[in-house]
Amino acid sequence: MIDSFKKYLLLVVEILLLISPQTFSQVRFAAIGDYGLAGGNELAVSNLIKSWNPDFIITLGDNNYELGADSTIDVNIGQYFYEYIYPYKGNYGAGSTVNRFFPSLGNHDLYTDNANPYFNYFELPGNERYYDFVQGNVHFFVLNSEPTEIDGVDENSIQANWLESAMQNSSPQMWKVVYFHHPPYSSGPHGSSVYMRWPFKNWGAHIVLSGHEHLYERLYSDSVTYFINGLGGKNMYTFLEPIPESTVRYCDNYGAMLIESFQTELICKFINVDGVVIDSISISDKSLEPPITEYLLQQNYPNPFNASTTIKYQIPFQSNVTLKLYDILGTEVLILVDEQKQAGRYEARFTDNNLTSGIYFYTLRAGNYTQTKKMILLK
Repeated sequence: MIDSFKKYLLLVVEILLLISPQTFSQVRFAAIGDYGLAGGNELAVSNLIKSWNPDFIITLGDNNYELGADSTIDVNIGQYFYEYIYPYKGNYGAGSTVNRFFPSLGNHDLYTDNANPYFNYFELPGNERYYDFVQGNVHFFVLNSEPTEIDGVDENSIQANWLESAMQNSSPQMWKVVYFHHPPYSSGPHGSSVYMRWPFKNWGAHIVLSGHEHLYERLYSDSVTYFINGLGGKNMYTFLEPIPESTVRYCDNYGAMLIESFQTELICKFINVDGVVIDSISISDKSLEPPITEYLLQQNYPNPFNASTTIKYQIPFQSNVTLKLYDILGTEVLILVDEQKQAGRYEARFTDNNLTSGIYFYTLRAGNYTQTKKMILLK
């Protein structure tokens, strides 16, 4: 009995080791907007976010209703999110050992002493009004869209020049996420903040997030996806006439966004507090793939598999490529690829082809490169 259990554990470990690492995101974060009003709505949103166990949280402004006061900031923010804040200066817990909470300014944060309670509560990079930071394969750019910003809010301002330069100096293999409070495009009652229609696409942005409107809207303009995410806890708004850029609209319940980054894919979801996925979009950018400098054979995925699986590989030079499948005795059972190929990334899809369950091996030969990996067929 003990020996059988040990064999079972070894099989489980082997299966886990064979699962492709590409199934896991590099960064997983939550985004909330217009949330900072203590009560049941914010509590429900915070519980939703914590159930995801995100790496960190970004906010889209209006962190501290109604007046951005020192007397309310810990009640409105720390009470629900102290575990993510470093250094945490409030009274609700020990806080985080590293900062995992990256807010942006909203108009309500500025009503008291020009946002000094906000600046005293958080310790953020740069001048703290606008700043950037990197997490995993994502470069974030946080702006201050409040018209009173001393460095300006139009596309020719000091702040915009900073953003353009920072994005140009960012790694070409990074996702670039821009966020701030006032939406450049909106079908909500506040309307579009046209002054924030900067040339984000030309500067390298992949997505732009904002709040201000207490609703959720996805929009598309100039090859950039825009999100309004303001259902963090304050009273909900209703939509006016949809503008042409609007593609998805929702204002029936509170919620937050969950965003996951992979090497060439960014998955953005809005989920309400009942756990219902209201909107989900996958944004792809193949240019984020690193240059091909070597041969590579990847682990098939899924693995183990039942009906079919995919094998990915890359070659840095034009080569004659063979990809063959062998059984556990080394007998060739299938030729998946046998042809001349240009340098690039490829994938071969394998269907079980009436093979029996068991362990199989697949071998890639290209130029002087030979690599073999194991896969498991389970029926």
